[in-house]
Amino acid sequence: MQSQEQLDMRLGGGLGAEMSRRRVGGLPTIPASPNDPNVNYLDGEKDALLMENERSTSPAYDEQGKMFGSKGFGMGPRTGGRRGIPLMTSRRPENVPQWIMQNEEIFFTVLYTALSLFTRLWKIGAADYVVWDEAHFGKFGSHYINRDFYFDVHPPLGKMLVGLVGVLSGYGGGFDFKSGAPYGDKVPYTTMRVLMAMFGVGMVPVAWWTAGELGWSRQSRHLVTLCVLFDVGWLCISRFILLDSMLLFFTFTTILGLVKFHNQRHDAFGDDWWAWLVFTGLQIGCVCSVKWVGLFGATALVGLYTVEDLWNKFGDLRMPKMTYIRHWLARGLCLIFIPFCVYAMSFKLHFMILNRSGPGDAQMSSLFQAHLRGNDFAQSPLEIAYGSKLTLKNYGYGGGLLHSHVQTYPVGSLQQQVTCYHYKDDNNNFYIYPPWGGKPVDPDAELEYVRDGDVLRIVHVPTTRNIHSHTVPAPMTKENYEVSAYGNLTVGDVHDHWVVEVVDDMILGKKKNVDKIHALTTRMRFRHQVLGCYLKAANVPLPQWGWKQIEVTCDKQNNPADAHTWWNVESHWNDRLPSGDAKLYKSPFWKDFWHLNVAMMTSNNALIPDPDKDDILASQPLDWPWLHLGLRMCGWGDNQIKYYLLGTPIIWWGGGVALIVGCLTLVTYLMRMQRQYKDWAEGEWDDWLYVFKLALGGWLTHFVPFLIMGRVTYLHHYLPTLWFAVLMIGHMLDTFVFQSSKRSNRAKWIWFGVLAGSVFFCFMWFRGMAFGITGPIKDHRGLKWRKVRQIYDDRD
Repeated sequence: MQSQEQLDMRLGGGLGAEMSRRRVGGLPTIPASPNDPNVNYLDGEKDALLMENERSTSPAYDEQGKMFGSKGFGMGPRTGGRRGIPLMTSRRPENVPQWIMQNEEIFFTVLYTALSLFTRLWKIGAADYVVWDEAHFGKFGSHYINRDFYFDVHPPLGKMLVGLVGVLSGYGGGFDFKSGAPYGDKVPYTTMRVLMAMFGVGMVPVAWWTAGELGWSRQSRHLVTLCVLFDVGWLCISRFILLDSMLLFFTFTTILGLVKFHNQRHDAFGDDWWAWLVFTGLQIGCVCSVKWVGLFGATALVGLYTVEDLWNKFGDLRMPKMTYIRHWLARGLCLIFIPFCVYAMSFKLHFMILNRSGPGDAQMSSLFQAHLRGNDFAQSPLEIAYGSKLTLKNYGYGGGLLHSHVQTYPVGSLQQQVTCYHYKDDNNNFYIYPPWGGKPVDPDAELEYVRDGDVLRIVHVPTTRNIHSHTVPAPMTKENYEVSAYGNLTVGDVHDHWVVEVVDDMILGKKKNVDKIHALTTRMRFRHQVLGCYLKAANVPLPQWGWKQIEVTCDKQNNPADAHTWWNVESHWNDRLPSGDAKLYKSPFWKDFWHLNVAMMTSNNALIPDPDKDDILASQPLDWPWLHLGLRMCGWGDNQIKYYLLGTPIIWWGGGVALIVGCLTLVTYLMRMQRQYKDWAEGEWDDWLYVFKLALGGWLTHFVPFLIMGRVTYLHHYLPTLWFAVLMIGHMLDTFVFQSSKRSNRAKWIWFGVLAGSVFFCFMWFRGMAFGITGPIKDHRGLKWRKVRQIYDDRD
């Protein structure tokens, strides 16, 4: 007969310890066989005995309860003790439940993937028109197919994948993707949506695997996976030609990689350790290459985890110094270098594919544009002469072309506006003329070339007005002087005079090597001869009266390093000069890479709410967790299918409540620890805290940036954040319900049934918002259960 202590040790505590306390005839005993018909088993006892019998003949387990060499899912950090030990068995199943138990990961992965396919693809082609932001991203996909260069505020990977989806679907790239326009027969929009939806499909099995790696109970794993499967917001966003499903998928896989890597921490520098560290780095690169939200979201979370991990290792005095240095090098390689390579490679492919002149040319440097097919910059005459017609490109990152139009300033001098514009337009064209009182341009005389130190006039071609400055404050940047267009070819004054100051030349090098001003390559500044200020365009947008174009001012500060005061000649026309040669111009990749990223950042920061317009789709971050406001994704006519982006309330509200409960739980346990209460077995508190920090940290890194940024925000920005709220739901339920020793197995399954049923019922009630609402919206009054939602017009 075994002693009580031996039996407890053999069964590993928890249920085993409870079983060992059963007594027959006053003595502790254990049934010889788990199939003994004469024994009444406690909840879960029979499975534990099967497990124990298998473990006696199974390969060795480490101190974490994991089989040495195991690579499967479900081997989370919290094994042993009250968290249970994963079942490892090779017994041939006697019935279907046993087969499912032995093949749990494969069975439920296939099942959830099949259910995800059904929900994501059901009626996916019902709307035969361009829905919401398909107008943007479908058009970007067309640019890749047509190879026309364009500009957007998001990195290129996701949009390249849209283009790839178009190619795989047989789309030829000739559709304009105008919002609400019917697709017609030439656009395989259903196939394109199906392929894009595969990213949304993949979220569900990844959620199942991640929950398993966190060491949760079966009930918690299933409930978290069902939340991902049945959330209407995630479902809806996955069914169209958008970037969000890719962003969500790569966010999910980044967290999966991080959790898998964490679970290999006891086998540092092993094969699996390296594999999951590299995998995490690749996913960071992908999520950042789809949208920048991945940079301050999933990437920041991995960064915080890494900092804490390395700090803890720094305090481990048993660790050799070289081992600690290897940890630093490994993380630097896999979590910084690899993601950067993925990110940079997406831009390299972007530049290689888009080799034709397109609508986004003006956002790039003149040298870059000179190598685009269909662009004539490289054929422009090389040297600038008086009488030449040209365009002037601001060299600051995100800078546009010097521009003027007949509209006047409504404030200040009331003279003709001068702005910076990012698109090709005849209003970008200017003549270079001598100053007032100088020798006029003679078409029959010898050419006079523009050189460093020359005084000249810049004359707007369409209106013949001179670029002019005076002591009137600029409309937006009050500390600078206003720049306007004034007079004509015969009327003007010395305030039209600008002095050319060469900065350098990208081919010839330093200023001393520059004799004549060259198109594309010479960088120069224009100093006002009278005021001493410099012509500048600093990416400050004008109000609606200035068409949201960039303000041009005369900067009083003489800062030679300010690239926003640098200009170069872009287009150049002069019939008396020979054409240029493309071989003279080179545009380095890294310079183009940096230029485009700064331009993206500048344009993204400019996406601020317009006080002159009422954007009914916009919402505030604090509205999102509590679903104060949804988002109409299309027109709201009675005869069209309508889609409304809104989350499943029980999931979104439950996530908000779980976050609050989690913080209160943390405070409570810390207080109890301070009072010397022993609520946790050895190692369990660290495991609980790790999952809590993962969920709360991920939620904060994804949500807080939207509270401090000035750009306009919408409900779909919360969708990556929601994943961490759902993880907190699973964590709290696992703590207080599904892993609680105070609840019977039957009670746990009742809790699971009620919660899972509620999630499914809520999904069924709101499913039309993702699958499509047909007929008059007023016939769906059951959807209006919050007055703040704009799903109904007031007139309805």
